[in-house]
Amino acid sequence: MPRYVIDPLPAAAIPVAGNGALFPVRRVYCIGRNYAAHAQEMGHDPDREPPFFFQKNADNLDPSGVFPYPPGTNEVHHEVELAVALQSGGADIPAGRALDHVHGYAVALDMTRRDLQGEAKRLGRPWEIGKAFERSAPIGPLVPAAAIGHPDRGRIMLSVNGTVRQEGDLGQMIWTLPEIIAHLSAHFTLAAGDVILTGTPAGVGPVRPGDRIEAAIEGVGTLAVTVV
Repeated sequence: MPRYVIDPLPAAAIPVAGNGALFPVRRVYCIGRNYAAHAQEMGHDPDREPPFFFQKNADNLDPSGVFPYPPGTNEVHHEVELAVALQSGGADIPAGRALDHVHGYAVALDMTRRDLQGEAKRLGRPWEIGKAFERSAPIGPLVPAAAIGHPDRGRIMLSVNGTVRQEGDLGQMIWTLPEIIAHLSAHFTLAAGDVILTGTPAGVGPVRPGDRIEAAIEGVGTLAVTVV
């Protein structure tokens, strides 16, 4: 008798820079409003409030370099983020040991159906319709921490059609990566294959079919995406 009643789908995966290997993805966690200026532009207090999280699906991560404009929306926004891939996990991980669990880093986008997210917020409903749609997380190659260390400073930027829209520094995160991992692991059991998106700087805005998005994080890499 077959073990599965239907054929299992291939695991979602991110290419690793330089060697052709793949990093299999288990879960995707995203922290909201983790740069003060972005919190302000979204109409929220930039002070250090307790962190909050939402999730995307593993197969939302898309390394293709193409972003199909999604249905059901007239307002899709770009958000550039540092992605962090875990090689191990656990529960109640202390911040001082958190980076031991990191395999590597990548440049990613948290594409957002802002109109649908805004309506969900207004009604007090979950955000998945605005955040977790197909191919909503374009991502670049994963760069191992063994090669670049653990970046906690450096320019993060995004341009659309050559015009810079988002620009900040990793050092402006309200909650640092070790704090993010520690807080997440107090509420979820983290594991190898988990990916964390760590927030976006100010300057989020709309894209349209035909736009070319270019994003970069100092010391990590670049990502180019065409909206179709």
